[in-house]
Amino acid sequence: MAGLIPFNRRNTELARAGTGFEDFYNMLDDFFSDNWLSGRNLLRDTFKIDIEEKENEYCVEAELPGIAKDEIDLGVEDDNLIISVNRTEEANKDGKNYIHRERRAASMSRRIRLANAKLDAIKAKLEEGVLSVTIPKDDKSGALRKIAIE
Repeated sequence: MAGLIPFNRRNTELARAGTGFEDFYNMLDDFFSDNWLSGRNLLRDTFKIDIEEKENEYCVEAELPGIAKDEIDLGVEDDNLIISVNRTEEANKDGKNYIHRERRAASMSRRIRLANAKLDAIKAKLEEGVLSVTIPKDDKSGALRKIAIE
């Protein structure tokens, strides 16, 4: 196996011609690469979130295109906001005489630690594939307190 030279699409005229096999060549390059995790990317494998801190609240936006409201679990554990998505897709449901049938299941979860937040007053809304979560801040002062020494 030491003498095996992988097909490298970057050095061929065929890949530059736009034949439609670019993804196949990418797969071959990934297979023969030294990095066995080259196809995995945290940002691609989970949903994206934005967290904004305002004066009186935190605003969290999660991009969830194509996800229905009943596929989202939103919860609080300790001081963490947990957003989970559990999705199961099944193609060609109505035909019994099918030639090809596919199923896909996906589960993604993000955990966000929020300091000094009123976790019992959270409001959430799903609109056009964006989950917006508003968490009011608690009135706990984060300022340094002096302690008298006896």
